[in-house]
Amino acid sequence: MYTIVRKEVLSDVTKLMDIEAPHVARKARAGQFIIVRIDEHGERIPLTIADYNRDAGLITIIFQEVGKSTKQLGKLEPGDAVASFAGPLGHPTDIENFGTVVCVGGGVGIAPIYPIAKELKAAGNTVISIVGARNRDLLFWEEKMKAVSDELIVCTDDGSYGRKTVVTEPLKEILGDARRKISRVWAIGPAIMMKFVAAATRPFQVPTTVSLNTIMIDGTGMCGGCRVLLDDGARFVCVDGPEFDGHKVDWENLLSRLQFYREEERIAMQAYDHKCKLEAAVEGGK
Repeated sequence: MYTIVRKEVLSDVTKLMDIEAPHVARKARAGQFIIVRIDEHGERIPLTIADYNRDAGLITIIFQEVGKSTKQLGKLEPGDAVASFAGPLGHPTDIENFGTVVCVGGGVGIAPIYPIAKELKAAGNTVISIVGARNRDLLFWEEKMKAVSDELIVCTDDGSYGRKTVVTEPLKEILGDARRKISRVWAIGPAIMMKFVAAATRPFQVPTTVSLNTIMIDGTGMCGGCRVLLDDGARFVCVDGPEFDGHKVDWENLLSRLQFYREEERIAMQAYDHKCKLEAAVEGGK
């Protein structure tokens, strides 16, 4: 069992947990992910590592409650434990001194972009970070991102904080500035955001890395559910990724496949909500 030692509520739907997993923390690197399972009957949930503390043996995960399993995970408290916590999985981010780089994090994607920016900064890069969310309430880790960035740009769709724009607008401005030479871009967030980031960098021929862990199911290469089409053939996100060249991804295929289990997710969520209401009613009747 893997004990939750700290929990932080970042928003109504976004939760942070530090989980005791020394064997994962010993080898964790930026860009890698873990598979968490709440109990022996639970769904396998892939989450990119948001941070790690080797000395304390802790892994930090951040997730949004978007379905039955993540809502169930979000109800756990410090002292509770999860049944399994497998990792670190996937290939770590390729870190070296590239020059000036841009890290783009959208929504909950701010969490996994942080360790990448941190390691890039430590390797001597000039790091420009762009983070965005639908509104101010969904933004988090601004100070942590600022600490590992030479420049930080904050955006919100509704203008409630920072610039009222989407993350691709300041990215285009930076890429179009002749005084800057951007060597590489990393982008993590909703698939549609990563698609448009890749579209923005393509005309400038700037290598662009995206993380596709949201499409994973099993996480070990056995189920084939995370197959992604690239220009040079198919790959499996869990064993070949989770990072890929954003200019090679067949985004329309990926966006379509992300909808495959929408109906099953809806049914599972309905059943879980019904169970929670029944339990609340029984508790209230005592």
